Amino acid sequence: MSHTEAEIASQPDCWRRAIALARDPEGPVRAALPRAGERVAVVGCGTSWFIAQSYAALREAAGQGETDAFAASEMPLGRAYDRVVALSRSGTTTEVLELLGAVRGRVPTTVVTAVPDSPVVGAADAAVVLDFADERSVVQTRWATTELALLRAHLGAPLEHLEADGEAALAEPLPGPLVDAGQFTFLGRGWTYGVAQEAALKMREAAGAWTEAYPAKEYRHGPISVTGPRSVVWWLGEGASDVADEEITRTGGRVAGFGRDPLAELVVVQRLAVAIAAARGLDPDEPRHLTRSVILG
Repeated sequence: MSHTEAEIASQPDCWRRAIALARDPEGPVRAALPRAGERVAVVGCGTSWFIAQSYAALREAAGQGETDAFAASEMPLGRAYDRVVALSRSGTTTEVLELLGAVRGRVPTTVVTAVPDSPVVGAADAAVVLDFADERSVVQTRWATTELALLRAHLGAPLEHLEADGEAALAEPLPGPLVDAGQFTFLGRGWTYGVAQEAALKMREAAGAWTEAYPAKEYRHGPISVTGPRSVVWWLGEGASDVADEEITRTGGRVAGFGRDPLAELVVVQRLAVAIAAARGLDPDEPRHLTRSVILG
């Protein structure tokens, strides 16, 4: 079993631990994460940027306050925020460290990281450390879903179903037609658009697959033109998609989506990415041209 496969399999346990941390009234998470009413910017790079998008949408939908998500390199420094939350697995990403340095002393900052002695911990005013979700693999799997489970729990989301959904997503065989597909389009709505973006990234990173991601209603505005007989269109949202199955099947494409919590759906995508990588002779633990952290000279 590769490191990636082992880390994928550990996710339900990681989620349970993260949810317990978020719900502990005396724990460090409550004090470190944004309070209701704060105007917040959430930043990250790569996977963490997509998780930031999901958290921002969730926080606003919960009535907790205006929340914007940015790639760390693109946050506008002239805007007024009550707090900046930075997401960084390694805690060494150059763009995140530069941003924390730029706002230090002007805006309170919180970092969510997997490494307790990483540079971002010293650069931020407060830290949430999920060291049990750290990974050896370059491609992020359990870290991404665990930090989002923590953030969802902090916002009060009912997550009693999540662990069971994750176990089911790990146990069921992957449908053969998914492994043989040549193109994937992932769709989300609201907070799950960030999850769809992350699903597409996982398939690109681990398997070099042709993947795209869009808000569901945007699918008709051009993206539908790439769907064909070897395509999969995958709904990663709650409830029914805004795109009718018949619209996809008329193109010759296949509809995917298992009706579980979007984090559990992401587990299936992660497993599929590993299976496609193996079929193509690729190593999901060491994807081409990527490193665990981007540190610029």
